[in-house]
Amino acid sequence: MPGKVLRQLCGQSVLASVVARVKSAGRLDGIVVATSTLPADDAVAAECKRLNVSSFRGSEEDVLSRYFGAAKMAGAETIVRVTSDCPLFDGVLLDEMLKMFSGAGADYLSNTLKRTFPRGLDAEIFTSAALMRANRDAIKPHEREHVTPYFCEHPELFRLRSFEGAVDLSAHRWTLDTLEDWHFVEAVYQALYCPPALFTTNDVLKLLKEQPELTMLNVHVEQKPIHN
Repeated sequence: MPGKVLRQLCGQSVLASVVARVKSAGRLDGIVVATSTLPADDAVAAECKRLNVSSFRGSEEDVLSRYFGAAKMAGAETIVRVTSDCPLFDGVLLDEMLKMFSGAGADYLSNTLKRTFPRGLDAEIFTSAALMRANRDAIKPHEREHVTPYFCEHPELFRLRSFEGAVDLSAHRWTLDTLEDWHFVEAVYQALYCPPALFTTNDVLKLLKEQPELTMLNVHVEQKPIHN
């Protein structure tokens, strides 16, 4: 879905929705949108400026170096990675993950090492030292493109921690890659967001229990493999 992060969702861009939901996590100090230097992403940078959110522009293909540059610009000691095509992302979940990370003595923590959360609630947390090492040493194309595989493929170098839910909800698809995904996300927003409200994962699950037909909108879309 080219241009999906600028699609209008209940009167604001998908990017604006993701930023608002990430901001709702109380343990964050700031947000940086890492986009590319391509002219096609000028509109993304302009939307960041409109939202009063910092942005960093780097390589289209070497996303690892882009993340490193964004983290360096922000002076970040701990980095959270959330992709901008996840407008159902839950700040409450992120706060729980950050709480665990702060006491785990980990270099990297995510809820994707073992999937128990819906696609679309993915979050990864890692230290600036770990990111620096990955940016310095990762050489394989998929390591550069997908940012975090170097961590997960080298458990002898990094202390990895998995954040898992009590119930396996990994069959749910709440991300935005196809038109079918768009129909699902739009239906959820129409039911829970308009007028604006920061609904949670539990709110979405309750809605799907009440309206199970919504899950049929994108249930047939094949889940992409995780790249870490």
